[in-house]
Amino acid sequence: MSRIGRLPIDIPSGVQVDVDGVEVRVKGPKGEMKRAFSPLIDIKKEDNQLTIARKSDHPAERALHGTTRAVIANMIHGVSKGFEVVLQVEGVGYRAEMEGKNLALFVGYSHPVKMEPPAGVSFEADAKTRQIKVMGFDKELVGQVAANIRKVRPPEPYHGKGLRYLGERVRRKAGKAGKGAK
Repeated sequence: MSRIGRLPIDIPSGVQVDVDGVEVRVKGPKGEMKRAFSPLIDIKKEDNQLTIARKSDHPAERALHGTTRAVIANMIHGVSKGFEVVLQVEGVGYRAEMEGKNLALFVGYSHPVKMEPPAGVSFEADAKTRQIKVMGFDKELVGQVAANIRKVRPPEPYHGKGLRYLGERVRRKAGKAGKGAK
């Protein structure tokens, strides 16, 4: 049996979870999420805990068991505490600024790249530390928005300029070492 799938999920105070067959609705202080899961997996709410069980040992059900538990745990964590991804701006003249709730990126193009946050996601840009924070309650959406921001100017291997995740290591190349030699 799945080691992750066997673990019960504790429901913190202030979070309301409704299980209706295969549909799970989670409501908390940060927002509300609803998601339908496979009918091959049983989701039960008992007291302040959710338990996830599978009906048989088929490979398809085994694959869904731990995944379903992890997705529901992320939903509960998201509506109670939220998620955050931090990006770093590297490069001379590269910067990120807030224009209202939108993000403006000045990353070497002839114009600033403006990004509007989708519903449930917010941006925060700090000029001093040159960091961009993407915050929200849906882990999947926060990660996708952060990836879309990084895609505007990914870090390049020669100078290391661009947008990268905080703590991401960029493999650097040497460049043209033997330029003048014949």
